[in-house]
Amino acid sequence: MTVAALPPYDLPEVRAAMDDWWRGLAEHLRRAGVDNVPTALTRGDDPWTYWEAPNLLIGQTCGYPLVTRLAGKVRAVATPCYASVHCDGPLYGSLIMVHQDDPATALADLAGRRAAFNDHLSHSGYNILRASVAPLATDGRFFAEVLESGSHRDSLAMVRTGKADIMTMDCVSFALVARHAPAELDGTRIMGMTERARGLPYVTPLSTDDEIRTRLFDGLMAAGNDPALAAARDALLLSGFVAADNDDYAPIAAMAKKAAELGMVDLP
Repeated sequence: MTVAALPPYDLPEVRAAMDDWWRGLAEHLRRAGVDNVPTALTRGDDPWTYWEAPNLLIGQTCGYPLVTRLAGKVRAVATPCYASVHCDGPLYGSLIMVHQDDPATALADLAGRRAAFNDHLSHSGYNILRASVAPLATDGRFFAEVLESGSHRDSLAMVRTGKADIMTMDCVSFALVARHAPAELDGTRIMGMTERARGLPYVTPLSTDDEIRTRLFDGLMAAGNDPALAAARDALLLSGFVAADNDDYAPIAAMAKKAAELGMVDLP
């Protein structure tokens, strides 16, 4: 039996909508000629158990894992577009968040401060933050301390409560929190925005043949245009899909490479 997993934006507040989206998408995948489509999404604490699963049919991952740990294991099928004012079609960026009372107006003002990030293999919370501060670093260091939180929402809470001075979160996560849990933004403000890159891709194993990959894309496009799924898409901020391949995510790898060339292999 194959598995499907869409963990990146599977917030508790939108889980019912995610299930509705999957049921509709699964039906369109079947109509497109895809066999053995799971009836329900696979969920768990460790997304790597299904991102790297040999029986993965389709999943959504972050662009940074795609070009690092998942390189040579999966390939992109499509990039979703999200209805966030900070997104630009399939491109997304991270919002630089600080405490509302912090006087900082630019990244340079945060040298020697504390940063929170969600995960070392997150583009929006780690890779892009590293790439943004690397040109400002001295001997490969910019922050005095970096704290791994486990999620964007936990990083945001650390800024809100003063445990950290800065974090970056992608514009889709920000928009979902702003809509479904706005109180979590209290006490914080947007200081700026990072460079944009391709958003979080829907992927399939590298072993998936071209015909099935095409059918997966066709099913995604049909689900993205199905009026019956409009409510689910709205709750998830989904506004459409564009075709994607792994080369579209090369700029994300280039950001990491450039930061390393500037002496910042890791934060801080």
